[in-house]
Order: sequence, then C-alpha cells, then structure tokens
Amino acid sequence: MMEYNIPFMLNQLQKAVEAAHTFFMANPEHMEMQQNIENYRMMAGVEEFQLIDREAKPHLESYSAGVKHYEADDFEVAIKYFERALREYFSEDVECRTLCEGPQRFEEYEYLGHKGGLYETIADHYMQVLVCQHECVRELATRPGRLSPIENFLPLHYDYLQFAYYRVGEYVKALECAKAYLLFHPDDEDVQDNVDYYESLLDDSIDPESIEAREDLIMFVKRHKLESELIKSAAEGLGFSYTEPNYWIRYGGRQDENRVPSGVNVEGAEVHGLSMGKKSSPKIDRDLREGGPLLYENITFVYNSEQLNGTQRVLLDNVLSEEQCRELHSVASGIMLVGDGYRGKTSPHTPNEKFEGATVLKALKFGYEGRVPLKSARLFYDISEKARKIVESYFMLNSTLYFSYTHMVCRTALSGQQDRRNDLSHPIHADNCLLDPEANECWKEPPAYTFRDYSALLYMNDDFEGGEFIFTEMDAKTVTASIKPKCGRMISFSSGGENPHGVKAVTKGQRCAVALWFTLNPLYRELERIKADEVIAILDQEQQGKHELNINPKDEL
Repeated sequence: MMEYNIPFMLNQLQKAVEAAHTFFMANPEHMEMQQNIENYRMMAGVEEFQLIDREAKPHLESYSAGVKHYEADDFEVAIKYFERALREYFSEDVECRTLCEGPQRFEEYEYLGHKGGLYETIADHYMQVLVCQHECVRELATRPGRLSPIENFLPLHYDYLQFAYYRVGEYVKALECAKAYLLFHPDDEDVQDNVDYYESLLDDSIDPESIEAREDLIMFVKRHKLESELIKSAAEGLGFSYTEPNYWIRYGGRQDENRVPSGVNVEGAEVHGLSMGKKSSPKIDRDLREGGPLLYENITFVYNSEQLNGTQRVLLDNVLSEEQCRELHSVASGIMLVGDGYRGKTSPHTPNEKFEGATVLKALKFGYEGRVPLKSARLFYDISEKARKIVESYFMLNSTLYFSYTHMVCRTALSGQQDRRNDLSHPIHADNCLLDPEANECWKEPPAYTFRDYSALLYMNDDFEGGEFIFTEMDAKTVTASIKPKCGRMISFSSGGENPHGVKAVTKGQRCAVALWFTLNPLYRELERIKADEVIAILDQEQQGKHELNINPKDEL
C-alpha cells in the first residue's frame, strides 16, 4: 500500500487522490484509504476532486454510467452509455481472445512426465486456448481487484436497453433488445411479456416476425454455445475435467420490476406499475422467515424488516435491564484495551474516536483472576448467549446458530477533534461481503468474513451524542433506517449485502455495545467462545462442588 502514498509524499495531491481512489475501487472495504481520500479533499480546500480510477476498464465504466442515468430516468443518455459499453465490450472480447493464443499449461499435467504424442499435444494446446477464450465472458465481467464477476453482466446490457428504448418510443429497438435478452434466458416470462407488448406497439406496416434479436449478439451466443460443445467433447476425448460454469446467472437483475404493462396506453407510461425506486435484495442462500417467538419475558418488539425498510431485520427493546446495563458498563472499563479485537489497531475505523474492546474469554479470564467481579464477567457471557437464542428463534432458523465472534466495544469521542467531522464512527459496510457501491455489488470473497450469516448489536447506554446505527441502500449513501442506541436495545439482521450498515460519528461521550456475529456453519465457530464454554463448565463444576460440601454437621459424625 506504500506505493499509493508516494505521490502525497512528493506533494502531488491530485495524483495522490487518483492513486488512493484506484486502490479504493479494488478494495472498497479498506476504511483507512477511504479516510485518506477525505483527508486529501480537505487539505486541498475543495469539495470534489476529479476521481480517476487508473485501472478502470472502459466497458465497465460505460456500463456503470449507463446504470446511473437509467436509475435517474435519463433514458436517452443511458442508451448512449449502454451502447458504448457494448461496443467496448465486444472490442475487449477480441483482445481477450487474442491474448489467449499464447503458451498454455494444464494444471493437471506433470509436464516433465507427460508423454503425449505430437497430435495429442497439439490438440491439448488448442483446447487450452479455447477454454481460455471461452472464459473471456467471465474476465470481462470482473472488475479490477475482484475475484467474482458481476452476475448476469452481458445480458443486463440488453435488459436495461429494452426498457430504455421503450421509454423513448423506439419500439423496434426495444423489441430487438428484449429478444436479445431471451437468447440468454429463453424462459424469462417477464421479458416474454415485454416482447408481446412491444410487438403490439409497432406500426401496422412492420411485421413483428421480421424483427430479430440484435445481430451483434446472435453470432456471439452461437459461438459461445459451439465452444461449449467442443470443450465438453474434447474433455471426454482428451481426459481432462471440465464443468461448464453458469455464465448468465439470472438473479443478477435490473433494480426495478422487469415488466411493462400488457396494455396499449402509451400516454400512461409514467404509471407502469413499475416501482422504479424499489431495490431488489441480493440473493440469500436460505429461506427468509421471521416473526418467531422472542423466548424471554419483558422483551419488547419494536420493528420488523418491513418497518425498517429492508430484509431480515428486527429491532427489540428491554433485552437487558437497567441494572444489567450498568453492570456491563462498569466491567467494560476494567477489561477493555485500546483497539483490542481488531489486530491491534488503536483506531481501526476513524482517528477521531478512541476505540476499545474486549472478548468474552478475556472478560472471564479477568473475572477468574479477580481483576473484575466474576459475576459481571459471566453476565457478558450470559447475555450474549441470550441474544443468540433470540436471533435463532426470531428468524425461525432450522439449524443451530453458532457464535462467529463476540466483542464488547466502546467508542469515545476525542476532545478537540470533533469540529467539522465528515466521517463516520464505522463506515458503511456489510458483514460477510465486500460492499462495492460503484458496482452496486457486494463481493462474497476474502478478506470478508464470508461465513457470517447473522449479526446483532446489544446496546448498553445512551448518555452520548451521535452514534446512531444506520442501514443504507447498496449505494452506501441512501439511509433506509436510523436507530438511536439505548440500554437494552438490540438490532439484529442478516449479514449479507442486503443489509449495508454503519455508525454515525460519536461526537461527545462514550458509546458502548456488545457486538455479535453468528454463523450457521459449525466449522467457523469462534474458538475463543469454545474456550469460554469450557471456562463456564469449570466454574459451574466448582460451584456445584461447593454446594455438595455444604453437608449437615451431624452427618460427619
């Protein structure tokens, strides 16, 4: 990362911003770089720099611009960018395929021991070239610095275009694009309905059957299918393994409803029943349910997912009593270390606050050693287990929910550093994927904790200023819900890209909470929690032993 700071050290501020922005585009989870960009802006005394990504791919930039104009209902400009993106895409495809025509290596081969004949070797080489060329669709859909491609990337161009052309009254082009999309997904009923509707809008002089899918795509898809058949056939003949990836996963979709009305009232185009502002939630690989029992008396239900404008969200009160909050807050001061729990970083999220934390095992260790009341240390363990049971029950999970990480954390506003703050206490992020607002994606890949399934925050106090918990859209800007912490309040939610969230700046006082992350996969159970379970078992045994020793003196005679 040092190389990105070199322009700044040489007093080349604009280049420093460009380098930082380039790094941040490939590493959207990197909070320090996000803060660096803000600091550079403040140092320059201007609101906005021209942020340039030096590793950006032109076709991806044009696509992103098209999406932004589409979502702003600026359809003519959106069409311009999507058409440019397609031209650049097919140009990049030619270059990608050309670069494949070089030396290749099969990972499965021990080349020093390979004894294939001349013709077999030639066949091997050209099949490797063909596999490489076939994979160009994945390469072109992957942003720099990412491992995963944008889902349904090429089909989405035509999906956006079919509706954009419809909105500007170019029904022939809308029909061509809709039919192009069906080359990828022939069973998509929504787009099939669109085709029927566009055909109903054509002039009587135009035969709908004469309008075919976009010619640029017909040949592309035909070639792609032929390559697939050749590779599968060669795999059987040459003895290498090959599984055709699903290049056009359909749950990557436009961010509105995919239908147009089945009528001919063009004048009513503004009312299409399309929820243009409604965002579709990212795919979650499990059944979504909520509303199960809260298990404990006195817990107050506050808001569900719908009331919090999202998916898999719940807000509860009175999970802790006032006395328990005071006890936890008291023990926090005795066990916390600056930056503890985040690889020793003293200020992992913002330099304007002191960040302190402690794990449940550390609390029990300090309690066992008498450095804090053991009863209070055990309360930390017990209330986290209580929260786990509530989350498991409320979201009606069919399998056991395990602890992934348990962390008591306090954020304290630093005096003299609160004027003109423009940062957050914790930047907008998702808990199991890397949030990429520019691509409207959340990449489920390292260094994200991809195994986390549910999260919960249990608040201990409210005697501070700022520090509201917020949910946002995938753009990391549009706030969908804001929650003011207070004693005993708990917010819980699924950990994926459907729930981007952060914490507003704590501008005065200290904000404390117990942060909990859970997993459905027992392979990723928190090791410290397992050790903490063992400590609790030992303490329970010791306590039981004391009770057993409390015998009637007469029985000793």
